[in-house]
Amino acid sequence: MVIQCGLIWVGPSPDIIDMLGNKSAARKMMKEAGVPVIPGSKEVVETVEQGKDIASRIGYPVMIKASNGGGGRGMRVVQNEEEFETQYTNAKAEAKACFGDDDVYLEKLIENPKHIEVQVIGDQHGNVIHLYERDCSFQRRHQKMIEEAPCHILKKDVRQHLFEDALKACRHVGYNSVGTIEFLLDKHGNYYFMEMNTRIQVEHPITEMICGVDLIKLQLKVAEGLKLPYRQEDIHQNGYALECRINAEDMNRDFAPTPGKITFMHLPGGRGVRVDSAMYSGCEISPYYDSMILKLITFAPTRLECIKKMRAALSEVIIDGISTNTKFHYYVLHSKEFIEGRYDTSFCETFIKELKDNGSIV
Repeated sequence: MVIQCGLIWVGPSPDIIDMLGNKSAARKMMKEAGVPVIPGSKEVVETVEQGKDIASRIGYPVMIKASNGGGGRGMRVVQNEEEFETQYTNAKAEAKACFGDDDVYLEKLIENPKHIEVQVIGDQHGNVIHLYERDCSFQRRHQKMIEEAPCHILKKDVRQHLFEDALKACRHVGYNSVGTIEFLLDKHGNYYFMEMNTRIQVEHPITEMICGVDLIKLQLKVAEGLKLPYRQEDIHQNGYALECRINAEDMNRDFAPTPGKITFMHLPGGRGVRVDSAMYSGCEISPYYDSMILKLITFAPTRLECIKKMRAALSEVIIDGISTNTKFHYYVLHSKEFIEGRYDTSFCETFIKELKDNGSIV
C-alpha cells in the first residue's frame, strides 16, 4: 500500500518479505540456493500422522515451529512419538493465537547449539555485503538477552563459510535491504540455516560498533535507490561489542514483567558506552508491550575489556519504581562460561538454576 501511494518503502520488496517470512518456504529457498538447512519437513505439516512419519525418519527429538512465527512463539520440542500429538496441537493453537495462522513445520532439534547470525545489506542494483556475525546464544525461553559481536569461539574457516552462504542466500532471492540470516552451530562445527529476518533487529547496534557503519542510514540510502557506498573489502571488524537487553521484569519472580512508573532513572555514559532507549524518569511502563525498556551497549578493543566495561556500565544503571533484570546481567558477566565464550542456547536456564541454588535469586 505504501508503494501504491507513491511513497518510498523502507525495507526489502513485499514479495521478498512474503517469501522469507514463511519459514517453511524460506527453508525451501535456502536448499535451492545450496545453503545448509536443518533436516525437517519440506512443506507445512498438515496432520499428526504426517508429522509423526517425518519425525520417525529424521529421528527424535524434533522441533515443531510456526511457519509464520517468531520470537519463540508457536514452538514445541517433542522428545518421542507418545507426546507428538499433544505438542503438535499446542504449537498450532499458539501459532494461531499469536500470528493468525496455524501452519507449522518440523525440524530436527539441534541440541545445545550456538545461535549465530550474519548481518547483511543489499541494494537495488544487485550489490550485497555482510557486516560480520553476532553471537546471540544467551537466551531465556528462546528470547535473546545478551548479544555479542563477533562470536568469540567461531573458527576462521567456519566463519568464512557462514559469510559465503549468507551472501549466496541474499543473491538467490535478490535481497535489497538490511536483513539478518540466522544459523544454528552444533558442537561439531556444522551450521544450518534457521531463518531470515527481513528487518533491522534489536541487536544491530553491536554490528554498528564493530564496523563503524550506521545501518539505519544505509537502509534509508538503499531504499532511495542509491548504490551501497561500500564494497565488501571496505568493511572491517574493529574491536568487540556487547549488548544487554534491560527488561522491566523481576528475576526473583521467575522474570515476571513489572509494569509501572519509573520514578527515577540514571544511565551510564562515556567512551565506548551506548544506550538506546525512549524511557525517562516519570515514564509509565505499559503491561501491553514487550518488557524491554532499554539496550545497553559497550565497545572496546578486546573482548575482556568490553566485558569489564559492561560490568561497570551495569553497576551505574539506576531505575527506581520498577524491577529490572540489570543485576542478573551483572551476574552473567562474571560467570566463567560466559567469559570464555563457551555458553550455548541452554546455558541461561542452567545459570538461573545455579543462582537459585546458591541463594543469589529466589
